[in-house]
Amino acid sequence: MTQPFLPFTRPSIDEATIAAVADVLRSGWITSGPKVQAFEAALSAHCGGRPVRAFNSGTATLEVALRLAGVGPGDEVITTPLTWVATANVILEVGAKPVLVDVDPVTRNIDLSRIEAAITPATKAIIPVDLAGLPVDRDALYAIANRHKLRVVEDAAQSFGASWNGKLIGTIGDFVSFSFHANKNFTTSEGGALVLPADIDPALCERLRLQGVQRFPDGSMDVDVLGGKWNLTDIAAAIGLGQLPHVADFTARRRELARRYFSELPADRGLGLPLADFANSNWHMFQVTLPATAERGALIAAMKERGIGIGVHYPALHLFSLYRGLGFREGDFPVAERIGRQIVTLPLFPAMLDSDVSRVCAALAQVLPECI
Repeated sequence: MTQPFLPFTRPSIDEATIAAVADVLRSGWITSGPKVQAFEAALSAHCGGRPVRAFNSGTATLEVALRLAGVGPGDEVITTPLTWVATANVILEVGAKPVLVDVDPVTRNIDLSRIEAAITPATKAIIPVDLAGLPVDRDALYAIANRHKLRVVEDAAQSFGASWNGKLIGTIGDFVSFSFHANKNFTTSEGGALVLPADIDPALCERLRLQGVQRFPDGSMDVDVLGGKWNLTDIAAAIGLGQLPHVADFTARRRELARRYFSELPADRGLGLPLADFANSNWHMFQVTLPATAERGALIAAMKERGIGIGVHYPALHLFSLYRGLGFREGDFPVAERIGRQIVTLPLFPAMLDSDVSRVCAALAQVLPECI
């Protein structure tokens, strides 16, 4: 009997949430409204009472955070080359210059020991990325930022539900940007949220989110800043409200599955395993690196033939044509380049069975020697 296809991720959405979406559709109010307000209040409670504003994507939250931080033409922003390209694209969107720093080979996050060498008088901010849900060392990060008076925009797109030393990501720090894309641990189908620091006016964030419009009780309005069209819908917010109570359970299950991967992956096939952090990481993804001689495309195809989906997250972004055009070259960030060439994402989502992990590990053990 053919086994069903196992994707690398799949959202877990219960019937109560589906019913709540139907209620929104029947209500006649489907764009930003009472559900978005309720969702923002729930997110704020999750983040220790800090102001949170919802957006239609995690990319939008990053861009708005940079604008709120005063980043613009002539400024530099430090980030990692091993991330979804949106992290660097938003720096270009506000007219600033992305300055890339290579990654740590163990955590695969930005190498904090290299950041200070990249700081110049033009540096305005740092965007660290919690790759695969493993948080960047917040203590070391903010020590650097505070020492050089830099803003931090945490790209926590992958780390909702993760923590640093017992404190949930979002409860501490400067700007914190979350993504609720369909492949994230916690989803609104598409969407994101921005946690604001105390010195930022939430009303300004709201105006930037929706064309810079400020409305007055008499029906008049004004536009005092250049905003975008980045509001979340009540449909998406209803999904988020249904998902939020399950985040702790989702994270616990992901950790169980990750532990099983560590115990069952073949030890003699040259796979590079992620850092086994079960205190802080939310295990958004379980990523391994293949041996240098492995043909990744052949492995992905062979696993697909066996009904198993494998992802690639992410190629080193400075090797994309857009960034080569800005002067980046192969060899600039060798650790990120090596990982980007060899990394694959294995299936991991809360509805997976223990037997699914065993299936993936057995298939890898069989397929990998054929692809080297």
